[in-house]
Amino acid sequence: MTAFRLTLIAALMAGSLAARAEVSPQAVAEHYASVVHANYVDTLGAARTLQAAVNALNANPSEETLAKARESWLAAREWYGQTEAFRFYSGPIDGETGPEGQINAWPMDEAYVDYVKGKNKAGIINNPKAKLTREALIGLNEKGGEENISTGWHAIEFVLWGQDLSKTGPGARPASDFIDGKGQNAERRRTYLKLVTDLLVDDLAGLAQAWAPNAKNYRAGFVADKEAVQKMLTGIGVLSRGELAGERIEVALASKSQEDEHSCFSDNTHRDVVTNAKGIQNVWEGSYTRADGSVLKGASLRELVAVKDAKLAEKTSADIANSVKLAEEIKAPFDQEIVGKDSAPGRKRVRAVVDALKKQATDLVNAAKALGIKNLNTNV
Repeated sequence: MTAFRLTLIAALMAGSLAARAEVSPQAVAEHYASVVHANYVDTLGAARTLQAAVNALNANPSEETLAKARESWLAAREWYGQTEAFRFYSGPIDGETGPEGQINAWPMDEAYVDYVKGKNKAGIINNPKAKLTREALIGLNEKGGEENISTGWHAIEFVLWGQDLSKTGPGARPASDFIDGKGQNAERRRTYLKLVTDLLVDDLAGLAQAWAPNAKNYRAGFVADKEAVQKMLTGIGVLSRGELAGERIEVALASKSQEDEHSCFSDNTHRDVVTNAKGIQNVWEGSYTRADGSVLKGASLRELVAVKDAKLAEKTSADIANSVKLAEEIKAPFDQEIVGKDSAPGRKRVRAVVDALKKQATDLVNAAKALGIKNLNTNV
């Protein structure tokens, strides 16, 4: 080997070591905060589009405006699903005063909100004594039971789609439900839909503000927190194992019940799984593709771990990528993937995702140990 090549290799190695040396826990935390803020801003933007579509539906109820509102809900969920990786460490979303419960609580007893098959007068909407104000609906959320959901994504979803009674598609609420003289309590249904949609937008705006740069907010304290990296790993660790693999998939696999899937009215559960898995990957890799197509890339957990154990970092990245790939292979509707014998193709596809998520959770525990963090929690 020539002296020139030896010199070149040495220079490249030195450059690589120098790049690694620049990766610090604070740099990782600062970039993470930028990703969190960007993801919430994108979610907020999509939710405002949903808000406009709901206003259009209420102003002129038709199958066309109802379809547009549904499309906007589905589009907004693509962004919100990725933010689930920012939970489980008592941050702005799910701390003591956090709005998570009124944003994304589930499963939902749909009869708590509106009519269902065999109960035409069920729900808040059909009860003239129930006040339809923001404060009243917040107070009714989870009142008397965890499934008594009156606000958030899934309340909006139910009002837009109605009860899912089909094996091949989502709910099919008619637009006439929103038209005075055709739908029972149509005016109250429109009022309810607007109230919960506006509340969702405001709650998301508050989360975006909590993570905004150059402000006296949660973000300012987070980037200076010596436990920031542990919080990041806890967030994606719990989402991997306890929440996504466990609560959101294994429970449904065991019960084979539509009532236990995440977005049962719209049949969007398969996409919930994908976006949750993608959110984990975003945090681990320190990379997030924004709604405008731009990419935020910076100091990452992967790089931080690679300094201690390059093989472990590489393995974790591969396992997380595999989880995303397997999640994308789940077919819609999810409620038909989980039925049948364990040998059924759908159940095997869903089980493969659970196994992959558990595997990556173990990787994340080991990654935490490599960074000196003992006993990383991956359970809800």
